[in-house]
Amino acid sequence: MELRLKALSVHLLTATGAVLAMLAMLAAVEERWSVMFAWLVAALAVDGIDGPLARRYGAKENWPTYDGVLMDLIIDYITYVFIPAYALFKSNLLDGWTGWVAIICIVYGSVIYFADTRMKTRDNSFAGFPACWNMVVLVLFALKPDWRLTLFVVVALAITMFTNIKFIHPVRTERWRAVSLPIAVAWVGFAAWAALVHFDPQSWAHWGLVITSLWLLLAGLVQQLIPARATRGVRA
Repeated sequence: MELRLKALSVHLLTATGAVLAMLAMLAAVEERWSVMFAWLVAALAVDGIDGPLARRYGAKENWPTYDGVLMDLIIDYITYVFIPAYALFKSNLLDGWTGWVAIICIVYGSVIYFADTRMKTRDNSFAGFPACWNMVVLVLFALKPDWRLTLFVVVALAITMFTNIKFIHPVRTERWRAVSLPIAVAWVGFAAWAALVHFDPQSWAHWGLVITSLWLLLAGLVQQLIPARATRGVRA
């Protein structure tokens, strides 16, 4: 019975992401971007810990009434895709037609990607960019690059979702996890810091975001270029 209750508690933890998503959306509607990202970072932290807990307590086997994978996908689409796309459009980082191109690429491409049964690789990485737009848009808010670069990044990553380019899962990809996991934790810390200082351009958090983002973005590609015998970035 104790194990079943632990399994149920994992499902309930996952479900808190919906509450965090609503809080983020309410902040976004009021254009309180720092508050919105603070809630999204909290949702990202929940998403990072509920998976390992679900596997540890056998949530699928010990409380099969709830589908944790489906619940996770619903919440992820809201927090990873929909709210960040809205924020990108309403923040004027991209004006006019460029904003429309960006949000259509993000929401349309991501819903197809989420439904792709080939998204995971044999080593539990992702085949194609895993639609982590919450992370991308947060970095764009922090750096505020020229609109051309912003549009290029969005379109390029949207296209990358439908390729075999590998992107690591910092928790589940075993190769280099001793480096990737601390870097992912550091990214969350820098993201929270940047949000707390309202994306002050003088903040050192921005440098931390750039460095950690580059690792999380490129580590999988490097692994493909230097493959381990049993760890290849192809769709399984």
